[in-house]
Amino acid sequence: MDQPSRPSLLAVFGHPDDEALLAGGVLAQHAAAGADTAVVTATWASVTHRAAELADALAVLGAGEPRMLGYADARVPESAPARPRLCDTPIDELTEAIVSHIRAVRPQILITHDAYGQLTGHPDHVRTHQATLLAFHAAGLEHRYPDAGPPWRPQALYAATHPHSRAGTLSALMKRVGKTTLSVPDEQVTAAVDVGSHLDQKWRAILAHRSQVSRERPLPGILSRLAPVDREPLIRTEYFTRLSPDHMPGTRPNLVI
Repeated sequence: MDQPSRPSLLAVFGHPDDEALLAGGVLAQHAAAGADTAVVTATWASVTHRAAELADALAVLGAGEPRMLGYADARVPESAPARPRLCDTPIDELTEAIVSHIRAVRPQILITHDAYGQLTGHPDHVRTHQATLLAFHAAGLEHRYPDAGPPWRPQALYAATHPHSRAGTLSALMKRVGKTTLSVPDEQVTAAVDVGSHLDQKWRAILAHRSQVSRERPLPGILSRLAPVDREPLIRTEYFTRLSPDHMPGTRPNLVI
């Protein structure tokens, strides 16, 4: 399992728009520094309007073409007609699907949701976290999922998250539309990445998810109704918890460039 000559990053998220909201700045930052970047999205079919929006967002971020697993959103059955809901899919099946993308992309860094499933605890986010954690360990084992490609183990796994101290404003905004929020103790955050130099790219990627921006309750819609001076502090810093073991051999790459 030789390491690639270029740095590389793969993000695995539940829905189209998660990549822009949670790691858009990091994806743009790494791409600008010459890293290979890619995104796996667990829900929504490739023939839907949200797939087209995802493609536009990834183009803005320099993260390649959509890699969609095509399962149904837990709350939107029409997101993937004739496919099971992601949260009903056997964990082994979902893990193998993610392993296949890890082995194809061969990233040094893997990013996914935190164990809460991000601010709202969406069941698709939780399921994606669980399967990605398993896939991170399984991808490097030659006798696990042998049909998914040659083994490859990323050097680092990060969970996108929100610390208690920085979640207050978002919590208040989301409470207005009937949503509660989940955050973690500040000491659990191991990387706080200032993405100010790529803030315009991140915001354009968020706006690419037009169907979400036009609605009241999704976070892109909430953010779009704010003045820039109020919005920018909410999206300028991206927070992560490093989940991979401290004893992993070799150089351990960090998100901060």
